[in-house]
Amino acid sequence: MNLLLIEHLTKSFGDNVLFSDITLGIDKGEKIALIAKNGTGKSTLLNIIGNLDTADSGTITIRNGIRISYLNQHPDFNPNSTISELIFNDNNDYSKAVRDYELCVEKHQSCQKSNDDLEQAMNQIDRLNAWEYEHKIKEILSRFQINNLQLLASQLSGGQKKKIALAKVLIDQADILVMDEPTNHLDIDMIEWLEDYLQRNNTTLLMVTHDRYFLNQVCDNIVEIENKKIYKYKGCYEYYLEKKEERQQVESAEIEKSKNLYKTELEWMRRMPQARATKSKARIDAFYSLKEKALVKSSQELSGFGVLAERLGGKIIEIHNIDFSYDDKVILHDFSYIFKRGERIGIVGSNGCGKSTLLKLITHIISPKKGKIDIGQTVKIGYYSQDGLQLDESKRVIDIVKDQAEVIKLNNGLELSAAQFLSHFGFSYNVQWSYFESLSGGEKRRLYLLLTLCNNPNVLLLDEPTNDFDIQTMNLLEEMLLNFEGCVLVVSHDRYLLDKVTDHLFCFEGNGVIKDFYGTYTDYRYRRSELQKSERKSAEKTIKEVQKPISVRKIKRSFAQQKEFELLEKQIPMLEKELSELLATLSSGKGTVEELTQWSIRYKEVETEIEDKTMRWMELDEIEN
Repeated sequence: MNLLLIEHLTKSFGDNVLFSDITLGIDKGEKIALIAKNGTGKSTLLNIIGNLDTADSGTITIRNGIRISYLNQHPDFNPNSTISELIFNDNNDYSKAVRDYELCVEKHQSCQKSNDDLEQAMNQIDRLNAWEYEHKIKEILSRFQINNLQLLASQLSGGQKKKIALAKVLIDQADILVMDEPTNHLDIDMIEWLEDYLQRNNTTLLMVTHDRYFLNQVCDNIVEIENKKIYKYKGCYEYYLEKKEERQQVESAEIEKSKNLYKTELEWMRRMPQARATKSKARIDAFYSLKEKALVKSSQELSGFGVLAERLGGKIIEIHNIDFSYDDKVILHDFSYIFKRGERIGIVGSNGCGKSTLLKLITHIISPKKGKIDIGQTVKIGYYSQDGLQLDESKRVIDIVKDQAEVIKLNNGLELSAAQFLSHFGFSYNVQWSYFESLSGGEKRRLYLLLTLCNNPNVLLLDEPTNDFDIQTMNLLEEMLLNFEGCVLVVSHDRYLLDKVTDHLFCFEGNGVIKDFYGTYTDYRYRRSELQKSERKSAEKTIKEVQKPISVRKIKRSFAQQKEFELLEKQIPMLEKELSELLATLSSGKGTVEELTQWSIRYKEVETEIEDKTMRWMELDEIEN
């Protein structure tokens, strides 16, 4: 069933046409990923669907009663709103009921609300049967570490705002989720939880993401904006790559054929100018249509290359027994490592565990509390931080690069001019002569990466280099890292990149512990999962051993044991009946707060009593009658 239909949509900014006459339908249950190069209209299309922008022409039709929830790439909140006000949507009765209940509980505990108010809030949740919805909300808030619902938006960081906005979208229970880069600012554990959550919910989804593993696991349709048109592929990311390659080969053949025919028709058009008026109008019209096809540039991915790394000496970077902490939080404890030529190391761990701190220690932005870090004399570090560069906004892009290097040396002996280097990173001639302030967020970060590389460093320290990058740029970055002959240390939550370019991982496991794991991230995740399973099985086995009777040898029950056994067989069914009645009473929505409290206490007592008596019955049952 079609929930949303986009027909003949066109959008441009001045002379820059983002997309023209595009049509797309979204059916119930479809999970669609929208991919394209930065600056070609992905976020603009989502903004139009989310009523934050308007198209030049065309229509968007939404089926009656269908609600859309939109996650903006850069959420903009009222600074005076609390997290509770931001998350819970008044248009959603379930959400409103849970918010009122949570506030009543909080205020009841501080004696600001009466029992009647709390009882009324509980009755409303009972009426809507929203207890399962409340459990879902708590799961989401807990996973995103959202604890204090009364914090103001003005007190939140950019990453926290993105998590709040994402939680709001998931909690809202809309019919269609429209999400722009949902995995930004999430660590890998959170991304994998979100991946699983979207997989197990029958959600209709349209999203922009550069996380190819996430895209591959969650989405069943790929929509690409290219050459101002839209192409839809029914399948996962790997299927899309295969089919796009086939499409490009067909297009290249058609363009080549059009070029050959164009040369013939051009000669015909040039013959005897005075006779043009008598020529076939249909053939002239066909010529101009052919010209348009023949002069189309074949769609090609950015090809990888290697930037020349300055010669490295024997000593690169040596870390000796360093400690570092923020207040009482231990980030690194007694950590040592000696870097080797040509190795590529990935850094993984939860947000706030100290991944970026390690890079700042190596670059001497901060100093360790204990131990030392020695840098070799031939080392030339290229450091790409999450904070970006403070550049002159009034400068043109081409001038910014020329200030760093007029010529960039490649590892194959060739040299590129600043303009050629920019073009290799997807900056068109027009963008090169644009001012820095006019660039999009993704274009600014791409320029920052380019500036990090253009001075030919031999050690690269990259802190989340893929944020805000399009997939094409990420493919270019990966090929460049594979061809880079120096050392690479990269912090990333992009599992695809980690698997493709790193030799081993520094795994931040908390309390200052860093594990050096040789293998890919997928290997590490599998080993960690298997270890967790093994630990759970070991714990379960221990519990069973503790609960196991000391002797399983059958002996005769005594007279007293037989009487106890018979009594237990009568008591257990009676207790189970009482437990069932208590559950029905608690679910009825009747009773005062005090009565509900007493019933809940009794429910726990009966539950414990049944467990104890059942265990005793099992012990006696092992003894022969």
